[in-house]
Amino acid sequence: MRAEIEALAQDIRGSVSLLKRHLDWDQALRRLDELNAMSENPDLWNDATAAQKLMRERTQLETAVAGTRALEQEMGELLELIELADAEGDADVAADAEAQLRALKSRAATMELETLLAGEADSNDCYLEVNAGAGGTEAQDWTEMLLRMYTRWAEQHGYKVEGIEESAGEGAGIKSGTVRILGHNAYGWLKTESGVHRLVRISPFDSQARRHTSFSSVWVYPVVDDTIDIQINEGDCRIDTYRASGAGGQHINKTDSAVRITHLPTGIVVACQTERSQHQNRARAWEMLRARMYEAELRKREAAAQALEDTKTDIGWGHQIRSYVLQPYQMVKDLRTDVETSDTQGVLDGDLDRFMAAALAQRIKGSDEEGG
Repeated sequence: MRAEIEALAQDIRGSVSLLKRHLDWDQALRRLDELNAMSENPDLWNDATAAQKLMRERTQLETAVAGTRALEQEMGELLELIELADAEGDADVAADAEAQLRALKSRAATMELETLLAGEADSNDCYLEVNAGAGGTEAQDWTEMLLRMYTRWAEQHGYKVEGIEESAGEGAGIKSGTVRILGHNAYGWLKTESGVHRLVRISPFDSQARRHTSFSSVWVYPVVDDTIDIQINEGDCRIDTYRASGAGGQHINKTDSAVRITHLPTGIVVACQTERSQHQNRARAWEMLRARMYEAELRKREAAAQALEDTKTDIGWGHQIRSYVLQPYQMVKDLRTDVETSDTQGVLDGDLDRFMAAALAQRIKGSDEEGG
């Protein structure tokens, strides 16, 4: 077999080996059998909380086992196809199979990285909040671009995106926006995106076509379920109602149905306007506040995330995690990991994996070094 093909196969085998070791393969298979048997017990749902916990563990373990097996099976089939194509001199088939093998290697590397998403809430859904900073109308337009970027990323990864709140800008764009992103490991991947994002471009809102610098902040926090007990004193909160705004069209209730809750001791503010009634918006806002309080507690306990505290200060110079330059040259650079690309349009269309992977690996390495 050609050396380059064997090298690809060795990389995939290495990833499979690490995945199995992480899962404790034999124990994982036994546990999956146990969970399958327990899920067939007709009395399981007598305790809904315990049943949900069991089914969640089963789904996650089943996904991990099936994904690892699929890597081995697909690699074997592709290697056989390449060997047969080489023997028959069919260069087109061999080239296509090799391309699929390279894609499989990339998938294996992603799965290997996902095994490191072992934080307390990494597997949870998450809320993603964007806020305009310094830069006026330009920053509000940039904030809308960021929300679109993350929506595209989520959709490309099979995640569901639900709008929660959006505050329209005065001239263009949005002042703020919040979405809920639903899918396995949504918080684990997106948590590294919290921080200030800086845009440099020739402003479409400047009649003299001058270059402008704008800032927007991104904040990501995990959705918490009923198994996580977060105590909030209602007396510590201020609740405001207001009229919903934004690009909601006929689906937005035009009465004062939107709800904003401010937790006075911490200054945390959450808002929801997408439900049809004030009661529903209030319930969702309380859920979001619990999530924010939980995320704050996680940050206290995760030493590797301590640097994120600085991103809650002014949205401006000195606090950015990533720079997006559209003029006079094309460059997106992560200031924490030095990962960069000139494909600015690809990034704005949701191609963020390289940045997330590098930031996640850096955080895990930092945590390991502190633990050592």
